[in-house]
Amino acid sequence: MAWPVLIVAGVLEAAWSLGLKFTHGFTSPVPSVITDAAIVASMLLLARAVRTLPIGTAYAVWVGIDVVGATLGAVVLFDEAMPPLRVVFLALLVTSIIGLKLTSPA
Repeated sequence: MAWPVLIVAGVLEAAWSLGLKFTHGFTSPVPSVITDAAIVASMLLLARAVRTLPIGTAYAVWVGIDVVGATLGAVVLFDEAMPPLRVVFLALLVTSIIGLKLTSPA
């Protein structure tokens, strides 16, 4: 059960990363509350996942999901560029995340 919890934590991590853009420096109340809630939920779920997963693996996967999610989300939401080398490096990151999952004892 720890892996699905960690994945949801990573998705929430990406959500709040993207949400920062909508808060306008935490001056917009509704986006700020949603972003704050995503931060708290992400941390709580990460804390739950590391009860059984190794901290190094869990943290790396959590941050990796954030990086991939925030990067892809920025392309979709904010029209950021996605040059071919960025795709290559994101693919390497996803490969690393999968490798960490496959080699984790939990």
